[in-house]
Amino acid sequence: MGTFLGVLIPFLGTTFGAALVFFMKNKISNKVERFLTGLASGVMMAASIWSLLIPSIDMATEQGKVSWLPAAVGFSLGIIFLLVLDVIIPHLHISSKKPEGIESKFKKVTMLVLAVTLHNIPEGMAVGVVLAGAIAQNSGITLAAAFALSIGIAIQNLLEGAIISMPLKSEGMSKVKSFAYGALSGIVEPIGAILTILLTSQIVSLLPYLFAFAAGAMIYVVVEELIPDSQAGEHSNIGIIGVAIGFVLMMILDIALG
Repeated sequence: MGTFLGVLIPFLGTTFGAALVFFMKNKISNKVERFLTGLASGVMMAASIWSLLIPSIDMATEQGKVSWLPAAVGFSLGIIFLLVLDVIIPHLHISSKKPEGIESKFKKVTMLVLAVTLHNIPEGMAVGVVLAGAIAQNSGITLAAAFALSIGIAIQNLLEGAIISMPLKSEGMSKVKSFAYGALSGIVEPIGAILTILLTSQIVSLLPYLFAFAAGAMIYVVVEELIPDSQAGEHSNIGIIGVAIGFVLMMILDIALG
């Protein structure tokens, strides 16, 4: 039951964010969006360090491996993995007018959803690998630490759900359809988490590499999209404040619950 809840919490964050379309008349203001994007960046950076890279190093040491090797290898592969997906999958960021990835005839709505879905993949993997570590019991990861990561990602997923649903409504789509697209953009997280749990719970020796892999994938998202978006336009200091608050919040969650 605890594992199921841990998998579900981030998806609920996306769903609640998408549900804002029923309560807000206008789209999120640029200042608020920059702050929330910065907040998401801070959460993901702190989660990558405290929830993934440090445990990767600790587990490698306990397994008798070179302490830094799995973290370095896994992190690098995570960056490469997201880079390849970013180049291949057609997608469109909210702040951009030009699609990325290979050329396609996808509609704008589809590519907006794919952009968020693409960047939800590492979050689902991160939740899954930490829950797998908790299930393994001899990894040094507690269920409380896994819940801390799930809660932190759910907080930043509020933004991602709203960032899909609100613009769609402003372009004339019905509230129900806008909500559905926003919520479904996060479905890849529980799916990714479950697949990761099924893989890693059987091969505990891979956990240090997979922890770092998820960290690398999340840092790619932060550097490639979230930080630039939080600094776009005037009042970029609002984004920096969001980063600081998100980082401290996730750090406190991980240390207090982990």
